[in-house]
Amino acid sequence: MLVLITYDVNTEDAEGRKRLRKVAKKCVDFGQRVQNSVFECNLDPGQYILLKHSLLGLINLNKDSLRFYNLGNNYHEKIVHYGTKETYDAEGLLMV
Repeated sequence: MLVLITYDVNTEDAEGRKRLRKVAKKCVDFGQRVQNSVFECNLDPGQYILLKHSLLGLINLNKDSLRFYNLGNNYHEKIVHYGTKETYDAEGLLMV
């Protein structure tokens, strides 16, 4: 299922900047960055639970915001992209 993850981490202090780096790194492990604090992640249910739990352990619920948008398996017609960044196929070949 495709999950869109967005976050806003308060970076007014060094601790917040550290949280931001950790959240971004964890999201990179599971998906593709499509904007600065927005990731598209193609996950199975187990991966979704693991990632959600990991991210909730990283953020400060009193200072930060974290959102999960579950687009499901039939997401192709739910995404419309305009602009400069080239889109990618979440189910396509990923080269590292």
